Amino acid sequence: MTIKCIAIDDEPLALKQISAYIEKTPFLECVAFCNSAFDAMDFLANNDVDLMFVDINMPDLNGMDFVKSLSKKPQIIFTTAYSEYAMEGFQVDAIDYILKPISYAIFLKSATKAKTWFELNHKETETIQATQDSLFVKSEYKMVRIFFSEIKYIESSNEYIQIHLINDEPVTTLIRLKVMEEQLPKDKFMRVHRSFIVNLDKIKVIERNRIVFDGSVYIPVGEQYKETFQAFVDKTFLV
Repeated sequence: MTIKCIAIDDEPLALKQISAYIEKTPFLECVAFCNSAFDAMDFLANNDVDLMFVDINMPDLNGMDFVKSLSKKPQIIFTTAYSEYAMEGFQVDAIDYILKPISYAIFLKSATKAKTWFELNHKETETIQATQDSLFVKSEYKMVRIFFSEIKYIESSNEYIQIHLINDEPVTTLIRLKVMEEQLPKDKFMRVHRSFIVNLDKIKVIERNRIVFDGSVYIPVGEQYKETFQAFVDKTFLV
C-alpha cells in the first residue's frame, strides 16, 4: 500500500531532509510540504492525507496545538528537537515521536510503524462488491446490499464512511472514501469534497457553493472539485 503524507516544518533544512527521506521510502507518497501549520490547514481543507510528519516548535501555531485543532486527524508522527513534548504527543494518539537530528534509519523505523498500523486498520477496506445497480458492503458483521438509486451522499468519518440513504438509517462501513469512489458509476456520483461524494441525481438545491439535502444538510464543494462540479451545474441546471 502507498501512504499519502505531508511534512510540516518551519525550518527549511529540516523540511528538505524529511522530504528526501519520504522520497526515498517506497511506501510513502508526499503530496505536500508545508512551512507552517496554517499552510497545512489550507491543504487539508481540500485534500485527503493519511499521515503527517509534524514539527512541534513552530511560530504562531505550534505543531501540537495544530494537531489538537483538527476535527478529522490523519495519523501523526511528530518530529522535534524537544523531548518534553513526548507524553503529550502520545496523548493525541500519535503513531510515533522522533527527535532531531533524525537519521534515515530512525525515520524508516517510524515510517514502518505507520505502515504496520495502516495495514492492520485497513485490512477490511476491500470488503466491497459492486454490481450494475448496487453494491454490497460489510457493516456490523454482515453484508448489506445498497442500491445506487437509494444513496443520497457518502461521508467520510475518520477510518469509516457513512452511506446516507433516502428512506433508511445511514450504513457505516470500514472502507476508504477513495475505494468507494472507484466502485460507483461515474455518471451518477461525484466527489465534491475530501469528505463527501454525492449522488448527482439527488441534487435539488445548491446554495452558496454548497449542496443542500433535506433543507438541513449542507455539503461544501471543495476548492479542487469546484471546476468539475461547476461543469455539471452548467450542463444540468438552467441559470
